[in-house]
Amino acid sequence: MLVLLPPSEGKATPGRGAALRPDALSLPSLTPARTAVLTELVELCAADAAKAREVLGLSEGLSAEVAKNAALLTGPTRPAGEIYTGVLYDALGLADLPPDARRRARSSLLVCSGLWGAVRVQDRIPSYRCSMGVRLPGLGALASHWREPLQAAIPEAAGSGPLLDLRSSAYTAAWKPQGELAGRTATVRVLHARLVDGVEKRSVVSHFNKATKGRLVRDLLISGARPKSPAALVETLRELGYQVEAEPPARAGRAWSLDVVVSEIH
Repeated sequence: MLVLLPPSEGKATPGRGAALRPDALSLPSLTPARTAVLTELVELCAADAAKAREVLGLSEGLSAEVAKNAALLTGPTRPAGEIYTGVLYDALGLADLPPDARRRARSSLLVCSGLWGAVRVQDRIPSYRCSMGVRLPGLGALASHWREPLQAAIPEAAGSGPLLDLRSSAYTAAWKPQGELAGRTATVRVLHARLVDGVEKRSVVSHFNKATKGRLVRDLLISGARPKSPAALVETLRELGYQVEAEPPARAGRAWSLDVVVSEIH
């Protein structure tokens, strides 16, 4: 099973490490598209910090992020799983997974990115700032730039198994499953259920949505489960203690919708 994760806005800054090798990243078919974004981003940030902040949607207080981008080709790198931080990645806890689960993470997790398209957690990348919502002066909207390259790369990475899509909306704009793969894809929504005057009320959670998704992926990796379909994934999650309500696609070419219902948010 392939799992698509969103990146984190905040990223760790590697103190030491080898410089970026774009040709060593996974999904080599994305190399030309990565090079195009990388080249323009570095040139923009090196030439005009004020313009770069405007393009990237950064305040003046985040000028260090622009300097970081300007040095992407020479700065230190670390595995992507160590670069990405934040609520989802804290809950996922890649660093302290058991060895077998860590191996499964390397083969089954893809982190989507405005700069890289998609990378595996073991790919060595520098810290950077460039979301999928950015529109670069030369390339235009990054979601549009990535659409065609990802349309080939992600289905190839998914193979014949199910795909668990945990990306946020900005990243789903860059790639959506189509055809037969869509029928093997499941998306997840996290709902908070609580009693109000004796009546159950449900609401979509935002911040804690990320933590729940991180824990869910961690539990799947540790369990060693290998569901062969979205329906089997639903059963696996229920066996792991999650309350899951599933909605199979109404017609071909649509993904499954899974609601994970939680009574506590943390």
